Amino acid sequence: MTKTDPLARVVFAALVLACLAAFVITQRLKHTPTAVQSFKLTPIFSPTQTGHIKAERISFKLANAERVTVTILDSDERAVATLVRARPVARYKQFSLRWNGREGTAHIKTVDLGPDGTTIVTPLNTGAPAPAGEYHVRVYLHEQRRAVLSPTGFTLARP
Repeated sequence: MTKTDPLARVVFAALVLACLAAFVITQRLKHTPTAVQSFKLTPIFSPTQTGHIKAERISFKLANAERVTVTILDSDERAVATLVRARPVARYKQFSLRWNGREGTAHIKTVDLGPDGTTIVTPLNTGAPAPAGEYHVRVYLHEQRRAVLSPTGFTLARP
């Protein structure tokens, strides 16, 4: 029979406890809803007269009611357009925006209610046309003081 070192027992026990704690934390994170859910984007749009889809359709839900700022980012993660700033969004209600493909901060907005109760905000950005390329959407959650980037991007096509 071999005698085990007391230090080895302590290290082994610490490793077992650390593994158990990691398992519990992982399970909890798996079952915690993400802050921004159900991101939906139009994969490609062309805001030109000949374009089939003239506005980027952006849609998402929030796990908690929040004030949000929604920004369009280019492939270098630079802000190109701000669609809404500090706008209240209800919990678990689909919130939709339309981007016209122009730079700058939106000033005039129209708000409509979709047939399914979705709030649809159409901001008016009046800056220069944004260049063709790949873009992402950033949703800044004011109460949580954090930003969430859309998991997928979209393409703005120009002739």
